[in-house]
Amino acid sequence: MDVYHTISDVSEGLIKEKGSKFLSFAYPVRDLEAIKDILEHTRKQYHDARHVCYAYRLGPLGEDFRSSDDGEPSGTAGRPILGQLRSVDVTDVLVVVVRYFGGTLLGTGGLIQAYKDAAREALDAAVILEKTVDEEFVVHFDFEHLNAVMRLIKLWEARIVTESYNTACSMRLSIRKAHLDGFKEAIQKIDFTCRLED
Repeated sequence: MDVYHTISDVSEGLIKEKGSKFLSFAYPVRDLEAIKDILEHTRKQYHDARHVCYAYRLGPLGEDFRSSDDGEPSGTAGRPILGQLRSVDVTDVLVVVVRYFGGTLLGTGGLIQAYKDAAREALDAAVILEKTVDEEFVVHFDFEHLNAVMRLIKLWEARIVTESYNTACSMRLSIRKAHLDGFKEAIQKIDFTCRLED
């Protein structure tokens, strides 16, 4: 599979349970630095909240993931949030749930359900996008082949990241992973002097 799903923008949710308020936020993220910044900002903004729990998934397969209970009983907050990310099957997403304690203990089962529902609220409000897994590589070719190369770029739906035109041309291209081998084969048929590098 060379497609995955993420969200287009920030979305929010709210759950109230026995006086406690659970504010939830889903963020599109690309790396750990962005996650760190969002968590820092959220903790400052909601400094009076009892808990700021979260989970994230990164990478096309959601292979990089983490969750935090932030002081709630182990497994009652971060894990249910992460479970909703997996259930909706989105990645490159951070979900943060801010809890204001209402004075009544919810118990383990109540907490798990509340964090699960809060995470789902934010994700249900999000616009889901389908993205492709893309790879980048560089192609070098003689200027006389520029038009032929440009036709192949259009045909294979590649994207030019950077380009340099002299007597010898070079381009860094981004292309859907499933199209990569076919594109490389087609471009080398133009002229055997075309060079490809990662």
